[in-house]
Amino acid sequence: MNRREFLAICAAGTSPSRSAGAADLPRDIRITRAVGFRVTSRRSKIAGKNSRLDVHGDRATDRMVRLYTNKGIEGIGNCRAGEDRVAELVGANPFDFYRPAERRMVGPLGASTMPLWDLAGKMLNKPAYELLGGAGPTRVPVYDGSIYFADLLGQYANRWQDRFRQEIDTGLALGHRAFKVKIGRGARWMKRGEGDARDVDVVKLIRKHAGSGIVIGVDANNAYSLAGTKRFLERVGRDDIAFVEEMFPEAVGACLDLKRFIKTRGLKTLIADGETQHRLEAYKPFIQAKAIDIFQGDMNRFGFEGIATEAAWAKRQGLWVAPHNWGSLVGFYMQLHVGRAITNFYRAEHDPLTNDVLIAEGYEIKAGHATVPNAPGFGLKIHEAKFATDAKITFDLKKGTGVFSRRE
Repeated sequence: MNRREFLAICAAGTSPSRSAGAADLPRDIRITRAVGFRVTSRRSKIAGKNSRLDVHGDRATDRMVRLYTNKGIEGIGNCRAGEDRVAELVGANPFDFYRPAERRMVGPLGASTMPLWDLAGKMLNKPAYELLGGAGPTRVPVYDGSIYFADLLGQYANRWQDRFRQEIDTGLALGHRAFKVKIGRGARWMKRGEGDARDVDVVKLIRKHAGSGIVIGVDANNAYSLAGTKRFLERVGRDDIAFVEEMFPEAVGACLDLKRFIKTRGLKTLIADGETQHRLEAYKPFIQAKAIDIFQGDMNRFGFEGIATEAAWAKRQGLWVAPHNWGSLVGFYMQLHVGRAITNFYRAEHDPLTNDVLIAEGYEIKAGHATVPNAPGFGLKIHEAKFATDAKITFDLKKGTGVFSRRE
């Protein structure tokens, strides 16, 4: 994608930004130090199996970078770029990488630009979502993505119905009004017929317990075929499935076939897919054909620039984006800023994680929507005492040393 196309996409994707122009950017700031670290978060429960993978457990880790400057202002954020790439930031002015007219960061970090966006927001005293466009709603729709195969965990095998009710109640208490339910037991963990029947039973159980006002989507992680997907929807019937995600490996023809089936049955179910794609170009034929309704590029894989590009392409066709996010607490905050930045954002995926290292004030889920703080950058702070004991330092690079100091 060339520069002209990117500029056109930015213009189509969001309203004009109020961010500073290039001439207004600080010129005397330098990044003096970059610290890479990992922070592990806890779930409030064990996430069980899905159709492809075994038990996901109750922990998840974010790979992050902390940028220090000569002005005493720090930028923090998820960053999967290698140490050698991060090293190129040390000694540089962070605004050398900022393109305000295009609402993007360029430079050595690739898609992992969150620390630079955080630093820019703090220097300019603007929230990241405003620098990214600021065209979205004040409160961002979210869903609880943590309803896995609790029935296949040994401790709940004899009371799995009660366990699903408990998990839904927990999600409702957290403020959720939308849930994504994992299905696809027949692909690996149960015989096909038995697994498919259990999938239906679980969805019907959750619908009955949660009530008609709750949004329910399902995610098969490609465990079904096209024919199996149609059977599933027929068996679920009028239990109002808002979206089906990754029912089978995405193909334009199969997705269009499923859309015709959904329409002939009078359903309003949307098709969501795309989290496993590694190239933005892969979405183009699906967008052109309107074969997928909700595009799910991975939040950390594509970063803000990639998701914004995907969203702009989708918007031209009246389609939605809902960035994939699982196993990342900070990825949830990233999604919310995208939701505040663009107008065709569907819902943010919430993996209910917490940790003591990051202080995140102003992010609150209520009645199915999340608030986003009007704080500079992402509004995240470091609890220094917890950082010293709980964060795992992977490298520490200081200006003038030219070497990494590892603490693994």
